[in-house]
Amino acid sequence: MFIGEKVHRRTDVSGQHDPLVSGLEPFDDFYRREIRRLVGLAYAVSGSRLAADDIAQEAMLAAYRKWDEVGRLDSPAGWVRRVVSNQAVSTVRRRIAEAKGLGRLAARQTVSELPEIPEESEWIWREVRRLPKRQIQVIALRYYDQLSLSEIAEVLDCTKETANTHLRRARQTLDRRLENRGDST
Repeated sequence: MFIGEKVHRRTDVSGQHDPLVSGLEPFDDFYRREIRRLVGLAYAVSGSRLAADDIAQEAMLAAYRKWDEVGRLDSPAGWVRRVVSNQAVSTVRRRIAEAKGLGRLAARQTVSELPEIPEESEWIWREVRRLPKRQIQVIALRYYDQLSLSEIAEVLDCTKETANTHLRRARQTLDRRLENRGDST
């Protein structure tokens, strides 16, 4: 017998088994014939269109790696279908376990509430958010977190002078906007 050959047994008149040697089906042919049905099976079992293709591909990869053995089975398609159905069931179980775990985790965590910004100063913070990035950061760290210029410089990894420059420029821009707001009301 040669590697890659499929052995079929037949019984002759005397009841003895006589090996009948025939060629092993090429994996590519098997793949093309079976892949659509395997994806459909994976979808039917798992309920996930996204997972179905992956499950079928993984099963085919397993078959490809063992094709010398799997290809000789009476039903290589049955073997691959069993792999697909087992993997699909495992996928469903894993998703259920993950969902339960996430639910338990969410129940344990307390959601920290955002501090309220007084309504009368909300418009000021909208104006702050329109500033350049560094100026927004300096204003928020100074007036919301109430950090000193030295602490702001440390947080932003810059010098105290740079932090002061950003703070000064932000204040100037905000002063101009406040003046314009006062003129238009």
